[in-house]
This record gives sequence, structure tokens and C-alpha cells, in this order.
Amino acid sequence: MKKIKVGIVGGSGYTGIELLRLLTQHPSAEIVTITSRGEAGTRVEDMYPSLRGRVDLVFQDPKEAPLKECDVVFFATPHGVAMSMAEELTQNGVKVIDLAADFRLKDTEEFKKWYKMEHTCPDILKKAVYGQPETMRDKMKDAMVLGMAGCYPTSIQLGLLPLLELHKKVGNIVDIKQTIIADSKSGISGAGRKAAVNLLCAEATDNFKAYGVGGHRHSPEIVQQLSEFAGEKVSLTFIPHLLPTIRGIFSTIYVQLTEKGMEQDFQKLYEQRYANEPFVDVMSKGALPETRMVRGSNYVRIALYRKEPNLLVILVVEDNLVKGSSGQAVQAMNILFGLPETTGLEQIALAP
Repeated sequence: MKKIKVGIVGGSGYTGIELLRLLTQHPSAEIVTITSRGEAGTRVEDMYPSLRGRVDLVFQDPKEAPLKECDVVFFATPHGVAMSMAEELTQNGVKVIDLAADFRLKDTEEFKKWYKMEHTCPDILKKAVYGQPETMRDKMKDAMVLGMAGCYPTSIQLGLLPLLELHKKVGNIVDIKQTIIADSKSGISGAGRKAAVNLLCAEATDNFKAYGVGGHRHSPEIVQQLSEFAGEKVSLTFIPHLLPTIRGIFSTIYVQLTEKGMEQDFQKLYEQRYANEPFVDVMSKGALPETRMVRGSNYVRIALYRKEPNLLVILVVEDNLVKGSSGQAVQAMNILFGLPETTGLEQIALAP
């Protein structure tokens, strides 16, 4: 079988190393080049000894890397990089999978507001597809550019998808006038691989805090997709927190139900909706998901609770670097090239 020639732009960060870990185990992928402006000339195994014997590559400057010879290029870069290179790559038939936010938000003014930069290729943005397999699979298949879902958004969207789909279908399941509350926590790696005081071990260990309470740039992305699921504008209160762990996202979602909603069997609804989704596990009634249940894997695990007749509590866990980022991007690559979605992604979560 012909190998998929893969390029990675921005390979020195956590999502880049996670792409390498996953793609080196992928039977149909051949990593042709990996770039890093700051580490150009450095052997990958010297920076990441965990890949010794598995990756025989040297970081290249993006200007010198043979990206146009690839079938697909992943961007594990800061916001703004992918859109500066997407036009040239797509004109040469190269598919683009962006792990940053350049192609997530359809409204360029919203993008400018939250990311403090102009969108430089709005024409490509119009054709780009939001990269979330469980919700956008059919549209993703023929896309040239995918803007992959963020880590927090993935947990919240998959946590609410069956509920909001039912609301759109039969109406009046959720009290949309009452804001949905997403209380979400992320491991420190979600902030990226950078030198910052608030991410130092002495600052983040043995500590727990909220951030972005006044507004977080994942909020418009989440609302954009939830509103599409529901068929109407969804009101959301999203509060992120920083966990003193390396990996993992835990979202606890609170939804006010209508009288009609209180009549529904949500356990059955979720089990049926995700029955054929290989990476979404609806846990049995009474189960409590933990972040270690998904560590290092591409799985999302969901549990449902009815605390009161009109209050549904949804618990969602994922690994922010895998299903929340690089793993989901590899899943997207599988879709683009007609492979089984599970290819190269069946790693079992690490325990303990």
C-alpha cells in the first residue's frame, strides 16, 4: 500500500512530539519532514530521546523543508502560521490539517477579536472544514483544509452533541434561555511548551486555579458548533481551570432540562448515538470517569447523571494532547485518505 507522505510544521512543541509518537506507529504514514525555526539542524532524537531509533529526522527551517512534496501537512504551530502557508500548499495539491485556530471560526471578525490578528486567507477559510470527526465526518472527507477542533471544545461538544441533536429534531428538550455551564479543567501541557512563570513547577504543582473567566478564546468556537447542533443560538458559560497534572481534560457540564426533556432516557440516547463511534465511550450508569482512563489514548469517556429531575450533569474526560489535538488530527488524516479511522490510534490508556 502506498504510504501517505506527511510533513509537520512546528514539530518542537507538545502537539508536534505527540504527532511524531502517533505517526511513527501508523502503518500508512511516512514522515518526510518536520520543521522548527528555532531548532533547525537539531536531530529530533536529541531533543526527544523517547523517539530514539524511531525517528531519523533533523528539524528543518520551514523555508527549506520539502512541504510541497507531501500529501498532507500538519501545522502544530502558533495561530497565524497555517493561514500564511495554506494557499501555496493547497495549490500544489497538499492537504492541510491545522491544529491551531486559523480555520476554526467562520466569522473573520470573531477571529480578529479573540486572536488579535487579521485573517489573511478568508477565501480558503470559506472552504475549510471544521475538524471534528464525530460531527463533521462527511464534510471532512473531501476537504483540502481542516481546522481541527480545540481541546476544550472537543470535550464540551461531544458531551452535548446527542442532547442538542435531539433538541433540534423534536424541539424544547433543553431550556436554551438558561445558560449551559461548562466547568472545564486542563492539564498544564494544554498551555504548550514554553517558558512562562505561571507554568513553572513551583507555580502550577500543588495548586488549582481558574483562568479566562472574563472570556476565553475557545468560547466562540464552542458556541459556533453547539448552535449548529441545536439549530438555534446556544447560551454557554465556559470556565477553564488549570490542573496540577501534565495531561488530561475534565469537563463537567450542567444543563437545565424542560418538562419534555425530563421525560427522556439520556443514557439510552447517548449509548445509541455513539454506538458506532470508535473513540467515544459512554460509560455505564453510575460510572465516574477519570483523566487517567484516557491518558495517552484517543478516547473520550462520558458519564451522565440526573442530579435533579430538571438538571442533567454530563462528565467528559479526554487526553488534551491526543483526542484533544494530535490524535484527533491523525484520525482526520485517516478520513481524508480513506483509511479506517482507528488506524494507528488504538493505543490503550496508560495505567497507573
